Amino acid sequence: MEIKFEPSLSHCVETLAKNEYEKVLSQLLKTKQEDGQLAEKLELLRLFLESADFNQLRGRYEDLLSAGRRVEIRLRTTGGTPEFEVGIDSVTL
Repeated sequence: MEIKFEPSLSHCVETLAKNEYEKVLSQLLKTKQEDGQLAEKLELLRLFLESADFNQLRGRYEDLLSAGRRVEIRLRTTGGTPEFEVGIDSVTL
């Protein structure tokens, strides 16, 4: 499972993750059938929101955004365990 975010100077990765969590939760509550992929995505987002050091994470990419670079943050499950890894890529605009 991989989730990608593109933070900006006006929307940090924490805000984007919270919005995505609410969206996925709403989708799960609306569906009449169990959706394993949505449930896995929700769990990854929950774990990220509860355990990530957002100040440290923002510090890693805010200078890139200020310099006019596009930043993509990837959350990935590592194996089958409920853990995540964060990758940050930047691209010159």
